[in-house]
Amino acid sequence: MSVKRLLIARHGETDYNLKGLLQGRSIDAPLNETGWTQAEKLSSYLTNYTADKLYCSSLQRTWQTAKPFSEKHQLETVREKGLDEMDFGEYEGIPYMDASDDLKKLKLIWQSGSLNTPIPGGESPVEVFERANDVIQRDIENRKSDTLVYVLHGRLIRILLSKWLGYGLENMHKVEHQNGAVNHLVYDDGFKAVYLNKTDHLK
Repeated sequence: MSVKRLLIARHGETDYNLKGLLQGRSIDAPLNETGWTQAEKLSSYLTNYTADKLYCSSLQRTWQTAKPFSEKHQLETVREKGLDEMDFGEYEGIPYMDASDDLKKLKLIWQSGSLNTPIPGGESPVEVFERANDVIQRDIENRKSDTLVYVLHGRLIRILLSKWLGYGLENMHKVEHQNGAVNHLVYDDGFKAVYLNKTDHLK
C-alpha cells in the first residue's frame, strides 16, 4: 500500500460555536455566515492538493463545509455516520459554562485512564475512537488515491489525533482545534503529523 496523505479539517463555525453551546452528535446545526466564509477559504487552500473524494460526517456542518471544494472540483462527498461528533448526552445544546464543573470532573476521570467512562447519556472516548477509526482505516485500505480529505468535528479530531500520534486518549485535551483549521498527516504503517491545526488560510 502506498503512503497516504490525510488532510483533516474541522468544520466551519455554527451559531452553537459562536454562543458557546455544546454541540455533539444529536445537534445538526448549519454553518453561520462566518462558517461559510471559512468553508470558502478552506476550499481555496485544499486546491493545492489532488483528491478524488471528500469524506465527512452525516451532520450538515461538515458537508456544508466541504461543499465549496466539492462543487469546485466536482468531487463526490461521502457522508459517514461513523464520523459524527461525540455524543455529549445530557449536555447537548446547553451552554458550556453551565456544564463546565461536570465536564472538568469527567476530564479528570479520562485523564486517570478510565477512557471507557461515557458522558452521561452519551459516548466514551473509546467508543468514539473505535467507530471513527474503523471508517478511516477502511478508507485508507480501499482508496487508490494518495490523498484523503476529511471534514470532521473538534472533539472527534482530538480523539483521533491523540490516539494516532501516540499522545494517548487521556491527553486528547492537548490537541488544539479551531473552526476551519487543517491537520496534515501521512500514513505508512502508522500516522505521522506534517502539521496540526493550520489556520493561515483563514486570515
